[in-house]
Amino acid sequence: MTDLAEKLASIGLKLSEEALRALLEHAAKKKLSHARLLEQLVEVETRERETRNLQRRSRAATLGAFKTLDQFDWNHPRSIDRQLYEQLHESLDFVERGDNILLRGQAGVGKTTLAQNIGHRALQNGYSVRFSTLPAALADLLRQESLPATERRLKRYTQPDLLILDELGYVPCDARAADLLFHIISRRHEARSVVITTNLAYKHWGSVFHDAQCLSALVDRFAQHCHVIDIDAESWRDKERQERKNKTPKKPRKPRRNK
Repeated sequence: MTDLAEKLASIGLKLSEEALRALLEHAAKKKLSHARLLEQLVEVETRERETRNLQRRSRAATLGAFKTLDQFDWNHPRSIDRQLYEQLHESLDFVERGDNILLRGQAGVGKTTLAQNIGHRALQNGYSVRFSTLPAALADLLRQESLPATERRLKRYTQPDLLILDELGYVPCDARAADLLFHIISRRHEARSVVITTNLAYKHWGSVFHDAQCLSALVDRFAQHCHVIDIDAESWRDKERQERKNKTPKKPRKPRRNK
């Protein structure tokens, strides 16, 4: 069995020895024809390749741990365009068109969770994905010591079908960082999708990118084909802290002794 698995591997079939043994035992039990055995061999190999491909793309996506949509309380926000989000999440047609998404709201309202779920959905549908906080992505690029090195590292953010940049607005960036983000947005413009989460309206992005001459062009390119989802809600983390506080039993007060 090991020799057979190695021979199959030599012609490009990566079927595991265990899967091969199970397939041959099934074929013998069911008395499958040679043609049907080969069909099932191809089916098993295809499934294993798809699994390995998903694992590879998931590692590259760096989505991290996140809550799935069935754990998201849609009744918590005072306002959110749930219909638009679910349409974008389910169809993923925005990825095909190279459209962008802006998830906007104050800290703790679920922007990152919603973005990660879109990324996960895209991975399941065969797209390549890259998730990063914006400060981490820019710091990664700024660490490169030469222009060729920067160009090579830019591919990490320009080549995936879907790029998710989290937390625009929390850390100020200098003009050089703004130029790098402009390069990313420009190279992806109308070709590959970008999802950005932020707590800021477009007109306030200047408070993050101080003295960046490219800011107007950056916003213009990103916003041209962009679906904006505003989330008006109190912070989930504040809500959960308050709930934990309310559930914690208060210690009885000790009676005062009379002197």
